[in-house]
Amino acid sequence: MLNAAIMAAEEGTSPLVPNLWELLVTLVGFAVLMFIVIKFVMPAFEKTFAERTAAIEGGIAKAEAAQAEANAALDEYKQQLVDARTEANRIREEARAEGAQILAELKEKAGAESARITEQAHVQIEAERQAAVVSLRAEVGTLATELASRIVGESLSDDQRSARVVDRFLADLETQSAGASK
Repeated sequence: MLNAAIMAAEEGTSPLVPNLWELLVTLVGFAVLMFIVIKFVMPAFEKTFAERTAAIEGGIAKAEAAQAEANAALDEYKQQLVDARTEANRIREEARAEGAQILAELKEKAGAESARITEQAHVQIEAERQAAVVSLRAEVGTLATELASRIVGESLSDDQRSARVVDRFLADLETQSAGASK
């Protein structure tokens, strides 16, 4: 190459200026290569770029749709949670009201049962008092008749007569005790 440069310098041509045929062949080769790149390679790249752009934009749209769906699901969940809390509060209040009603009914039943037991006790006490009065009357009558027989010295074995005497005696006692208690 050094020899070619020395020879070219001796001939008067410059080593920096290329040969015309070499320049023409290089330009034709470059034009063919550019034609092949523009006609076949660039459309493939453009198609790949378009697919990637569509995939990215589709992915973004899908992500936005998924985000909107997630937000809708979150809103629905929040609404369901609010509804569940409202329902729980309503059920709790109903239970409290029902509990208060049951408690009032139980108190009413207990009061009625207490009144029934008290009334039954009063009736039983009155019956026992009447039985005691009858029993005491009989005993007092017998004792009074025996005492009167001893005092008078006369037999008061006649049942009708002794019953009249006992009744009169007890009537006198009752009037005296009634007058004393007033």
